[in-house]
Amino acid sequence: MLTSPGGSGTAARQPPREVDVVVVGGGQAALATGYYLRRAGLEPESGYVILDAGEAPGGAWRHMWPSLTLFSPAEFSSLPGWRMPMTGQSGMPPAAHVVDYLTRYEQRYDLPVHRPARVTAVRRPVGASTDRLAVESSEGVYEARAVVSATGTWGRPFVPHYPGMSSFRGLQLHSADYVGPDRFAGLRVVIVGGGNTGAQLLAEVSTVAETTWVTQRPPVFLPDDVDGRALFAVATARRKALDAGLADSGGVRGLGDVVMVPSVREARDRGVLHASPMFERLTPKGVAWADGTHQPADAIVWCTGFRPDLGHLAPLGLRGPDGRIPTAGTRSLGEPRLHLVGYGDWTGPGSATLIGVGRTAREAVDEITALLGSRS
Repeated sequence: MLTSPGGSGTAARQPPREVDVVVVGGGQAALATGYYLRRAGLEPESGYVILDAGEAPGGAWRHMWPSLTLFSPAEFSSLPGWRMPMTGQSGMPPAAHVVDYLTRYEQRYDLPVHRPARVTAVRRPVGASTDRLAVESSEGVYEARAVVSATGTWGRPFVPHYPGMSSFRGLQLHSADYVGPDRFAGLRVVIVGGGNTGAQLLAEVSTVAETTWVTQRPPVFLPDDVDGRALFAVATARRKALDAGLADSGGVRGLGDVVMVPSVREARDRGVLHASPMFERLTPKGVAWADGTHQPADAIVWCTGFRPDLGHLAPLGLRGPDGRIPTAGTRSLGEPRLHLVGYGDWTGPGSATLIGVGRTAREAVDEITALLGSRS
């Protein structure tokens, strides 16, 4: 058995538990991986476990704002094995429907999810000759022959630094903390960020507040008839082209920034879907540009994205200069017992989407079962 240098309390004093695979995370990427591990014949608990830091099923979807909807119909938003049920209403499925689907998916395949079980570190063994990694968690230490990190990005909201941020007297929050427009009623609100989140929050907040939308570059709007089905097709075509050694088309990024969901189209029709260049600094009462223009503001909403939530992998020392872990597909180049699933194009085109993560989860499990077979 290994001895772990980390942890405290009762869980840390328990002897390590040996399993073949530990999946870190509890959202769509973790569940897709769990599905393929189950299909590969690994036994729940003894063969694999899924450690979810969340209090309940649903992953990041549990924390989305209530009005958020998918970009695709239910039948184009499914994990492997089971198609997402229809919503029974017109339009794209809302976030609550996705949470219900992920909850039932987990139950349908009887996946061995432990929660809340927060993983604090993944380490190579110290002073021992073994083919396992030590996974330290709030419920104890696991010794795994392979680890799949599927924590996504929700745990690391990103806010860029601008001069004067600490002097601003109004409200500042990241889109991760946005729950609806009501708290902004009657205020002057600056929405920062040119992606889908920025456009959708602008559309919603502008119905109750005076809004200013600022972006690093002018946003590019997709045609009204383009939704997630077309985006996934583009991502798939890019993957095939790259695999064939052809030039990188840029995939979805080459199409545009903003999907024209109904709320965004309605904002366009109201004449509020206009972006200003990024401001230079914050002031106590608003934001200011280099030419001296000043916009009074009571609140600033940072729709500036997220970063991969990889802190638990820090003891392995794998991160490159860009903050990412270099991979071949999903497998870490510096630690072949580690796979990363669901973080975006750098771990597989479309892998941060419901319909796209299945492919990369399958590829990861194929490599893992080959690894386990070679060490039987």
